[in-house]
Amino acid sequence: DVIAGFLYAILILVVFHPVVDLIDNFNLTYKYAPLIIITLLGFYLLQVSGEAGEMTAVEKVEEQLAGLRIARRCVPSEEPAYLLDIHTSRAAQPGSSRFVAVSCSNESIRVYDRETLSFLREYGGRAGLLAGVRFAHTCDSVVFSACSQGTVKCWDVRSAAQKPVQVFSGYPANAFISFDVSCSDIIVCAGTEKVEKDTFLVFWDARGVTDCAGATKEPLGVYSESHNDDITKICFHPMEPNLVVSGSTDGLVNVFDINKDNEDDALISTCNSESSVSSLGWSGEGYRQVYCTTHDEGFCWWDMAQLDTEEPITLLHVLDARESVCTENHGLHYLVGGLYHEKAGKLFLIGGTSTGDIHLISCGTDGLSLVGTLCGGHSATVRSFCWSPTDESLLTGGEDAQLLLWKPRAVERSLTKKASLKISSSVQKRVRVHNTSLKSRKK
Repeated sequence: DVIAGFLYAILILVVFHPVVDLIDNFNLTYKYAPLIIITLLGFYLLQVSGEAGEMTAVEKVEEQLAGLRIARRCVPSEEPAYLLDIHTSRAAQPGSSRFVAVSCSNESIRVYDRETLSFLREYGGRAGLLAGVRFAHTCDSVVFSACSQGTVKCWDVRSAAQKPVQVFSGYPANAFISFDVSCSDIIVCAGTEKVEKDTFLVFWDARGVTDCAGATKEPLGVYSESHNDDITKICFHPMEPNLVVSGSTDGLVNVFDINKDNEDDALISTCNSESSVSSLGWSGEGYRQVYCTTHDEGFCWWDMAQLDTEEPITLLHVLDARESVCTENHGLHYLVGGLYHEKAGKLFLIGGTSTGDIHLISCGTDGLSLVGTLCGGHSATVRSFCWSPTDESLLTGGEDAQLLLWKPRAVERSLTKKASLKISSSVQKRVRVHNTSLKSRKK
């Protein structure tokens, strides 16, 4: 503090001594000089404190994330399975119940109560390998899933009936390995595995899913020219339903405006991650940035707002996060995905270790840095997570078959003891040999 005060004193002399000379040169009376200096100093300190306040806000969020503790732990299922994807519903009304849907390696979807993690029901066992789960944005009881048998199905979680309320059928030989639903719930899009030389983004009209129980919908159409290998991830823009980004094992990350008449016009940008894409999403102010992680633990981050400028769009490219993030004795073995903290305006990555530790990693244009590590929860690799901005909580699932709810400074109230099992499963992380010679076709 003494050193800081000394430096501030020097700064004040350097900055304001010329002001005193200026006042003297204009023959102004010195009795006004202190008032002028204090006024100028006040403006300066307000600016400095504002900048410090912004920094403190980010640091506060980072501290809050590092302070997450287990609040709930679900009761293990009789048939343990890897928890591959997690999504939560939005409460239809303040105070109403929320649901959690989990896609599992035994080809089923499990539904839980959001607050208590009590098991409610299960759907679609043995229906083909699942490619994730998504709740509708405008109806908190409707959940979608895609599967390797070439369909996207929709269930009403208020009902225990095993028959889906809607089925979206693909074309022959389609095997879906990724999908998403637009923020308006109007369009569903799914990505396929490569069959022979073909790979597709398939689109459907999702309106009226609860009005035609059991009905089957045919596709609106496909995009077939923008990827040349498995389409591993799809993510619609959180606010603009016409924008969607796709990632593939060909290393390309494509941004489309599906309001355009054809695929060529719809393709806004093609970015090259130079590796197989494992996850992707939107970030930044107005969600104008796109990021992805890769199956060899790389990270890429682009700014779409710079597309029409001369500025480079790449914000950060990390070839291997395991080498760039210092985790002391914990180690970083893999990346799971990213989350954008809207209040802090900050992008974070979730990673971890094979023994179940979870690393929270801050992203900046100057690199990646460790925020904190969540220990004592999982006992094996964490495969999935879901961030809730409403209550600043985190849901995680993994290869130990556990579903955990983390909240700031929480005290665990579940009576279930920590499971120390790593179950056997035929589901393995998708890894491909990458063609790094592919180049971006657009900026």
